[in-house]
Amino acid sequence: MVEEEYDLLPDLFRSTMENIRIIVEDAPPAGRKIRGMLLGEYTGIPLPKRGVDYGMYPVVPDTITLYRQNLEALADAEPDLRRHVRETLIHEIGHYFGMSEAEIRQAGY
Repeated sequence: MVEEEYDLLPDLFRSTMENIRIIVEDAPPAGRKIRGMLLGEYTGIPLPKRGVDYGMYPVVPDTITLYRQNLEALADAEPDLRRHVRETLIHEIGHYFGMSEAEIRQAGY
């Protein structure tokens, strides 16, 4: 489902993304302190922060992690789950492109 929703994103986003992987975990790491329910997470070097030397040395891929159990807990049916997956994916991609939490929320994600 995550792959299908990713493929539906505008090509402008997908064609600009590089050195990133998207994974699905059952749940966030135990003991993680956050406000609310964590649906996804971006870890890596946001695109605007990558210097000219980025890629000149081995770099681990950035990662977008989606948390299956939390996403499923919000959904009543598959269309609802797909919507949450798509919105969470877009939210985390926003972080990849260097958007702050406030900017992403202002954009509706």
